[in-house]
Amino acid sequence: MTDSSAQDPSTHPRHNKGLILIAAYKLVQALLFIALGVGALRLLHKDFEDELTKLIDHLRFNPESKLVNFVLEKASIIDDHMLRRFSAVVFIYAGIGMIEGIGLYLEKVWAEYLTLIITASFLPWEIFEVMHRLTWMRAGLLVLNALVLLYLLKVVTERVRRRDSSRMP
Repeated sequence: MTDSSAQDPSTHPRHNKGLILIAAYKLVQALLFIALGVGALRLLHKDFEDELTKLIDHLRFNPESKLVNFVLEKASIIDDHMLRRFSAVVFIYAGIGMIEGIGLYLEKVWAEYLTLIITASFLPWEIFEVMHRLTWMRAGLLVLNALVLLYLLKVVTERVRRRDSSRMP
């Protein structure tokens, strides 16, 4: 004896495709931060300036460039303690991103609010960065995060309206 409702896709709740896309974005972002943190840890006990010089040579940047000289000059202040702190912060941020992504995929209300708060808190900084120096990457991230914020606001306000309308007699 089989249950016909188990095979009927119309009886299963559908996932919110927007939340799944945002979840995927957050999870990919978290993976990039994990890679960044691992990269920082791999530089421990190495001469950071020397490693950066090798990278600059490998990427065939002009070693006489003002930018390259500026970056190499600043690289001399980076030590193991700073790399550890940087990787810890990056791993924490990646963990939060994983929590957001998984929570959004599972359509948890708390994840929607968490993502709303975190996304909204970074938007002023992103706007400042775009105004300071406009690049396609910065502008794209600002637009993407603004769209995430607007979509999540829509999802949350619709849920509140449905809940309030179901309470009315």
